[in-house]
Amino acid sequence: MKKRKFILTGIILLLLLTGGCFLYIRSKRPIILEFGMFTGSNWDVASANSFKIMDRAIAEFEKTHPNVKIHYYSGIAKEDYSEWCARKLLEGKTPDVFVVLDSDFDKFTSLGVMKNLDNLMSSDSSFHKEDFFATALNTGRNGDHQYALPYEVVPTLMFVNKSLLAKEGIEMPKENWTWEDMDRICQQVTKDTDQDGLLDQFGTYNYSWRDALYTCGGKLYENNQSQISFTDSRVLDAVKYIKHLNDINQGQSVTQEDFNAGKVAFMPLTFAEYRTYKTYPYRIKKYTKFQWDCITFPADKEGGNISKVDALLIGIGSRTRHETIAWEFLKQLTYTQKMQMDVYRYSQGVPALKAVASSQEGVDCLQEDMDEGEQVISSTLLCHVIENGIIEPKLLQYQQVMNLADGEVSKILQENKNVDSSMKIFQRTVSKYLQQQK
Repeated sequence: MKKRKFILTGIILLLLLTGGCFLYIRSKRPIILEFGMFTGSNWDVASANSFKIMDRAIAEFEKTHPNVKIHYYSGIAKEDYSEWCARKLLEGKTPDVFVVLDSDFDKFTSLGVMKNLDNLMSSDSSFHKEDFFATALNTGRNGDHQYALPYEVVPTLMFVNKSLLAKEGIEMPKENWTWEDMDRICQQVTKDTDQDGLLDQFGTYNYSWRDALYTCGGKLYENNQSQISFTDSRVLDAVKYIKHLNDINQGQSVTQEDFNAGKVAFMPLTFAEYRTYKTYPYRIKKYTKFQWDCITFPADKEGGNISKVDALLIGIGSRTRHETIAWEFLKQLTYTQKMQMDVYRYSQGVPALKAVASSQEGVDCLQEDMDEGEQVISSTLLCHVIENGIIEPKLLQYQQVMNLADGEVSKILQENKNVDSSMKIFQRTVSKYLQQQK
């Protein structure tokens, strides 16, 4: 009897030991964290380093987290990424951490695809949201909640043809220049230089009523779709200003080819385009016939020299089984100075962290790619433009209404319609549309 009890005790001990070993082995099995990203630049410019930054970030993270492996699918083009995300969602395989396109943000937050980051942010004593540009951080908000963090920021600037201004004896505009300054310059440079009866030199190309609206203190959206008003005096002022600039061209259309040939003084340009076409080898493919630079947008009396700011966002899937690790990896990409400095080194945007964006090391990274003697935009100006910039809501309904408004303004310009009456009629169309959406 004692012998049988001894054998039974031994078997139990053996099972406990082997079970313990099995549990130990299981605990050492690596955690696979799925990461969703696309190939190329988010800003639709050439990029040869789209995977370099992420590969460096992943290697660094796996080094400090030896039991974690980051997996991503390579070769997904930006234009296919939204469909890829939708397919993963339908399969119940949403990535743990993933890049979020602007066109998907509202949809994903509404469907509960993205994790609300509020608790993760507030409970992490090492995380301080004030370290980000406020505008950049707000691009990842929907309502009162944070669903994504900014990884890379791109403001829009005003491209200036310095050679054309110099030829006409005009000084470069100052940072605080006004609508009146732009009007005066456009009047001065718009002319028929070859005396064939047609204008062949122009003031602006692709400068829109939205650009003007931001700089006159106008805003169309305040957390409620019903507040969109196209009869507001500042909206009307913006459209009238663009119509006035358009009238200077005497009915002639200004094209991208005109600008590329050095025949236009001003054109809005993203900072990503600035970085791409200011550096070799893309510099030799565009804008080589004249000297150019970028400055702030002109402002109306009641507005400021501000412009639109975009950000590339990264969020956490709401179904992740590895919330803590996912949060740590999200911070690795967006909140570590080393990884954020790589945005300056290998991408075309600006780091989302203020300290990195304004650092001397960051300025040096930008300067390395420039021609000798060519000065980059000052980090002080760049940070000012970002911090004071305008964020367009990512709500799908808002974008649909704004696309309709773009069409209406285009019709006003082409058919020389009265701005006040046309926008009043358009407002009724918008109000009816918004009512139907409720």
